[in-house]
Amino acid sequence: MRANHHDITVIGAGVSSIFFAYTLMNKNQDVNIHIIDIGKELEKRTCGLEDGGKCTCGASCSKYTGFSGLGKSEGKFNYTTDFGGRLHKKIGEDHTLRLMQEVDTILCRFGGNARSKYSTKNEALSSKASLHGLDVLSTEVRHLGTHLSKGIFQSMYEVMRERITFSFETKVEAVTKNKEGFHLHTNKGDFTTGRIVIGTGMSGSDWLTGMMGSFGVHPGNTRLDMGFRVEMKGDQLQAILQETFETKLRIHRRNFEATTYCMNPRGRIIRKYQHGLVMPDGQNALEEDSPSANLNFTLFVPRYYPSYEEAMNDAKKVIGGINGGRDRIVVQKWEDFKRGAPTETLSHNQVKPSLQADCGDARREVPSVYGAALIEFLHALEGLVGEEIDSDTLIYGLDAKFYEPSLYTDESFESEVPGIYLIGDCSGVTHSLSQAAASGIYLGETLASATLYHNLGKE
Repeated sequence: MRANHHDITVIGAGVSSIFFAYTLMNKNQDVNIHIIDIGKELEKRTCGLEDGGKCTCGASCSKYTGFSGLGKSEGKFNYTTDFGGRLHKKIGEDHTLRLMQEVDTILCRFGGNARSKYSTKNEALSSKASLHGLDVLSTEVRHLGTHLSKGIFQSMYEVMRERITFSFETKVEAVTKNKEGFHLHTNKGDFTTGRIVIGTGMSGSDWLTGMMGSFGVHPGNTRLDMGFRVEMKGDQLQAILQETFETKLRIHRRNFEATTYCMNPRGRIIRKYQHGLVMPDGQNALEEDSPSANLNFTLFVPRYYPSYEEAMNDAKKVIGGINGGRDRIVVQKWEDFKRGAPTETLSHNQVKPSLQADCGDARREVPSVYGAALIEFLHALEGLVGEEIDSDTLIYGLDAKFYEPSLYTDESFESEVPGIYLIGDCSGVTHSLSQAAASGIYLGETLASATLYHNLGKE
């Protein structure tokens, strides 16, 4: 076999790709795997954004790209089909749950059991919430935290690089069909491969759209979630958090559906930098030596756009408008938010902000659906917890969660281009670390099967 030819080339070294390659290499000892990523090895991934400064990485931000992708962040693995993607719609509920259990087994093999798994399921709370028009979404969680997560993925890398060829800081500039499968032209030379597995996540959205477009395949609609991040007194939700560390709630009305995301008791709010935008993000108490006395979460409202460009343009218009060409985030007191008055100062506010933001009229700066959703949700939440939301609760604008444009894949994650597979978030099927990892294991097991292995040219 030529040095630059591989049976399978994986583009993107994020969570889905890692679990795919780890599974495949263990199922088939002889398969030749090549992983290409535009970012760096995990140990070399440093960015000024992580220290509160500006990105120092150049063309490819190390905060988001490189080995383990977003797995380098808080490492929160939610094992559920209630949210986080639609993998169960593709491969079945039981199969999805089995694969997520395998994800957890692999994490624990590399030290994940240093953090205990916990459950957010609470039948009594679910029944009570339904009386107030709320749904409780439950999950089992293994929340690794940044330090442990980084150690686990580094340990996986040490094992994988003994069997797998890695090419970091390598940009795939063109992909074409040939008689052996595919030819890849990169800034580090040319490669050929029998099959391609793509796990580029959100960071590779533009690249994936262009590459698939070169084969005449174009994406469908794109989902974009935007919403306010809320910071309240740490004991405000004690009535519903007595038996669980956090909970996830959903409200559904005629003109919107909204779901809480990333609830952080005793956590802080930090600045998140994505796609040239600056947003308020939640940081768990595990990430801070001096955790906050507050609790924070985002209430996301999903919307769907005909194209990825339209979704991104809307995000840039709304959030970019708030940012004003800098890192501005707007904050408003709940009392002012309800009555449509700007907040002038937080100097005497009882809820002390964990993020430095500009006082103003957050509700006025965003489309009305997001403010209306938050008001209805917090009123319903008051009924659930049996008390009013403190008037000094803080509302930050505006958080967002981005999704890949929708591209068709069959039950084996094969795209409309035979031999090219899409896994993880770029498949449009998964939206969480656990489901992304599970999709990788699923394809790893599929391509390790006797029939497909024979098709790779092996006997």
